Amino acid sequence: MKALRSIAVACAALAASGCISTSDFEAVQNQVAELQQELSNVKRTTSSKEDVQNVNTRVAEQTETLLKSNASLMAKVPELEERIQSTQGTIEQSNYRLEQLSQQLVRLQRDIEDLRARIAALQAAPAPVATPGQPSSSELTVPSTPTAPAADPMQTYQAALRDYQRANYDLAIEGFREFLETSANSELADNAAYWIGESLFSQKKYREAIEQFDSVVSKYPKSDKVPGALLKKGYAYISIGERAPGIVQLQYVVHEHPKSQEASLARQKLRQLGVETQ
Repeated sequence: MKALRSIAVACAALAASGCISTSDFEAVQNQVAELQQELSNVKRTTSSKEDVQNVNTRVAEQTETLLKSNASLMAKVPELEERIQSTQGTIEQSNYRLEQLSQQLVRLQRDIEDLRARIAALQAAPAPVATPGQPSSSELTVPSTPTAPAADPMQTYQAALRDYQRANYDLAIEGFREFLETSANSELADNAAYWIGESLFSQKKYREAIEQFDSVVSKYPKSDKVPGALLKKGYAYISIGERAPGIVQLQYVVHEHPKSQEASLARQKLRQLGVETQ
């Protein structure tokens, strides 16, 4: 650029001294201006190329960084998949154990009720009293007119419970209803009403089961069978496709009986339905 300016100055001096004409001087000036413009364009082009090169370098560096990050993530994928599978396996095992415990609890409840019924039957049966010097009843030989003994309510209850355990649900329902007809005020009345509902539920007669469980809740509000009746009522609603009332029943179990085993089962079912629980 300085050389071009020197040429222009020299030409101007020659023109002033008369060595070159004005037209020649103007031509030289034009050529100098063109050269200056070309030089400026070259500099701009060079600068742009440098900028492009810098950008390309940064892009290459970022691309390499991303590739390294991606490779690191891909290396961790198998480990993450293994952890997920392990977690899923643990959850499935926990659910299986919970189901097993729930079944054991139901069996224990049945055994306890059977035992209570036997104890009640023993307490209700009068003990034979033998008078000294007199023959016992088993030794009497005097014939008597046979009479049909009255059905023992406790035996009726026990038989109905055994029928339920053997999946003879029709016989179980019949036996429990017979027991309720003769022993409506018995301490096992709420249990009998509940097992009628369970029998209907097992037969997939969900509408009838809902009505029966409602009867348990309304007639025996302080019974320990109420949480179970509410839980199975929720199950029954869901089984017939009425999701909303089923969820309401399950949430009611959790809210009203939070520490019960039925509440744990209700929470589990709500999670399966995608409903958040406390």
